[in-house]
Amino acid sequence: MTFSYSFRLAVQSILHEKWIYLLSIVTIAASLLFTTVTVLSVYTVDSATKKLPEKFSVMLYLSDMVSQQERDNIISSAQKDRAVEKAVFIPKDQALKELKSTLKDSAFILEGLGENPLPDSIEIKFKSDAVGPESVQRLTNSMKDIKGVQEIEYGEQFLSAVHSLRTGLKTVGMTIVIIMSIGMLFVCYSTVKILFYRKEREIETFKLLGATKGFIRTPFLIEGAVIGFAGGLLSLTGVLALYYVLVLRLSSSFPLLKLIAFPIELSFAIPLSGLLIGMAGAAIAIGRIRY
Repeated sequence: MTFSYSFRLAVQSILHEKWIYLLSIVTIAASLLFTTVTVLSVYTVDSATKKLPEKFSVMLYLSDMVSQQERDNIISSAQKDRAVEKAVFIPKDQALKELKSTLKDSAFILEGLGENPLPDSIEIKFKSDAVGPESVQRLTNSMKDIKGVQEIEYGEQFLSAVHSLRTGLKTVGMTIVIIMSIGMLFVCYSTVKILFYRKEREIETFKLLGATKGFIRTPFLIEGAVIGFAGGLLSLTGVLALYYVLVLRLSSSFPLLKLIAFPIELSFAIPLSGLLIGMAGAAIAIGRIRY
């Protein structure tokens, strides 16, 4: 009974102060939209860059006179590293065939070489969750002094660039999310605080009638929740419209847009985030007011 009455008071307040609420809802929606676009951008780039290291490998080029035992020792040493998934020996004849297959129509340039110039090699593949500058550097440092290893080659700059991109985007994204969340909390806090003082006489009447603090606070918590949830729903509508335009309408002209991913969980997370932020802002506002 008490909650239903508080809910009715909240609805009456929203209808009476509709322009203040509308402004707050639009502000929350715009902030959540910007935050969601940032999260989607980070998520898409992170998902795309996660697939790049799958093709990453370290190549160990062996000496000409390396023995079978030395080769097995090299493979065994590589596989002892916890980041390594597998180490595969590639004979120089097989390497030459793969090179010719890669060159295709240009393979004729190898015909005048005579003897196979390529060395035997060992290709080392890493576990997908262990590819990083530190793990690769650790492995190469441990392998370079092993007998039989003549040269080590890997895309150091490529790996560092991918790692820096992912780390940088996550940092920027987290910073934006935190700043926007604080901003949305402040909007809900300010709105509820303003409405509280606009109802000061009404609240005094309730106090004289013996109303508890919980009874007085509940309508404001509901109003904060409505502001946040309505802003979340409006933001979700905007995100879905933007996704439809970019991915479903423009991806035929710009195939790169197909990389943009929209996790279904966001459909629930956006309104829920708005609801929690609205309630938190309202709770902070009425918690700081003395009455």
